[in-house]
Formats: sequence, structure tokens, C-alpha cells
Amino acid sequence: MKPKKLDSKGNIIVGTTAILIVVLLLISIFVITTLNYIQNSNIDSEANDNFKYIIDDYSTNLEVLGRDAIAEATQKVYNGLPVRDSPDQIKKNLNKILISKNEEFRQKYDIDLSSEVISVEPTDSPWKVLFKVKLNGKKDMDEFSQIVERNASIEGLRDPLPVAKLTIASGIMAYDDKIHYKTALSAYMLLHDFDSPESYIEATAPMTIKKCPYDPYIHHGDPGVLRDCLDTGYFHESADGSCYLCRLEGKGKCPHYGMEVFIQTHTPLGNESLSCSDHVVFADHYNGAKIDPSDWDSLILDSSHRKKYGLVGNESY
Repeated sequence: MKPKKLDSKGNIIVGTTAILIVVLLLISIFVITTLNYIQNSNIDSEANDNFKYIIDDYSTNLEVLGRDAIAEATQKVYNGLPVRDSPDQIKKNLNKILISKNEEFRQKYDIDLSSEVISVEPTDSPWKVLFKVKLNGKKDMDEFSQIVERNASIEGLRDPLPVAKLTIASGIMAYDDKIHYKTALSAYMLLHDFDSPESYIEATAPMTIKKCPYDPYIHHGDPGVLRDCLDTGYFHESADGSCYLCRLEGKGKCPHYGMEVFIQTHTPLGNESLSCSDHVVFADHYNGAKIDPSDWDSLILDSSHRKKYGLVGNESY
């Protein structure tokens, strides 16, 4: 018996079925491929986000680590050792700190980091120091290479200028959050033939950097403001004063935007002597007079500083 041949209708059914099977296979392959792609994309996205988090965490740490490096340089000054090149000294300090931090991140995040401090610079704010660090990172297939810039605050650090300028050998002392000049400042003035050096015997000044909140500074002439400023030990912005980096080197003034603080005398003498802003005492060297001649603790100020701080008369504070 001869087998039956498919008629044209049967051919169409078989062909259509075959096409449907192929289409379904293609759709299945497409769906599976798409799902795999989405899954892999999510994995890559999570990996990238994780990598970015690690780098951001490290960069944020630079603000604190940079401050630690500055504090280490300040401690060197207070130990009686000179800091000749403060940016270089701080770079060395921070590079050492970052070696330890890189190892910490390697153990914590399984990431390879290398870093190098490019520069340490003053900023247009006397309360900040700018750090530029070349940071390289590699984790799995992700890599990072960039110069990271961060500002570190110097508020709360000790003022290095008095010790750096006069040296520990002068007899200057630091305690009770104050610089006690004892006879060190009067001896410095006597050596340089400045007027009435005896007025600065037992003079004091704030030790810890605190930014004065009474801005504009003319408000120091308002009742009670100068008294609070002196009692709290505030520092003030000054185009004539030195920045923190230069203060580490013992410079009373510098080309950068800096700060100044009052050196307070405690004397019954009413003689003219150096105006008590620290950049005047250590660099500019011009005279002033007591705001209140009858007050042992009165500031000795020149006319320009009296105007800056709103102290135009014999104010009682």
C-alpha cells in the first residue's frame, strides 16, 4: 500500500507549526538573554556603586587625616623643633598616615589603594588648609585614578606662632589653654630695641584657634563683646596676619590671607609700646596705646586696629 502524500493544506500546517516552534525558540532565547543581561547589569551597577562609596569614604577621611598631619607638625613646634618648610613637613606626615589608611581599606574593602600628597596650600580662608592627593584605586574590574582635593580645618588646633617665633628656650609656656609669655616677649622686644618692653612682662594670649563669631569686627565696641572675645580667646581674620602654614614656620606675617590675635598685657604702666595684635608684635612693629590707661589688663592698640574693632574711645570692657 502506497503512503499518502500530504496535500497543500497539510504542507501549510506543517510549515506553520515549524515556524511557530522556531519563533518560540527565538523568543525564549531572547528572554533568557535579556534576563541575564539585566541581572549582570544590576551586578555591575551594585559593584560600581560599592566602589564609588569606598572612594567617597576615603576622600571624606582626607579632611580628618589632613588635620591630623597639621596637628603633628604643630606638636613638633611645641616639642621645640623648628619647622622650616611646613607644607613639605605636612606632606611627609600625611603620606605616612595614608600608608596606614590604605592598608586599613585593603583589609576592610579588599581594594588596592595607592596615594601621594601632591600639595598642601593655604586658601582664601585662614581657617582652612587645602590638600591635593593623587589617589589610585583598583577593585576587581573597577579602577580609579584622580587628584582629590579636600580642605582641612585648623580650628581647634594650637597656635604655633609664639613658640615657633620665640622658641621653647625663651621660657615661653603653654598651659590652661593660654600662651604665657613670662619674660620671653619683653626680652625679644628689648633685643630689638622696641619701646617699653617691660609692658609685655607676663603677657598672655589664646593658645587654641577659635574663630571669632563677632563679625563684622566693629561690633567689638558693643558692650560686653570685647570682654567675651578676650575671655574666650578668639582669633580674627587679617590680611596683615600670617596663615597657619606660615605660623608653623614662625612668620608673623606672610603674603597669604591670615589671622591675628590679641596679646594681652597685664601691667600698670601706661607707656606707648607695640600694638598688641600679634602680627604687629612679631612683624610690623608699630606702637599703640592702652584703650583704658587705668586698666592693668587693657589692650594696647594703634588707631587702625581700634577702628577695625570699633574701639574708638576709652571703652570699658
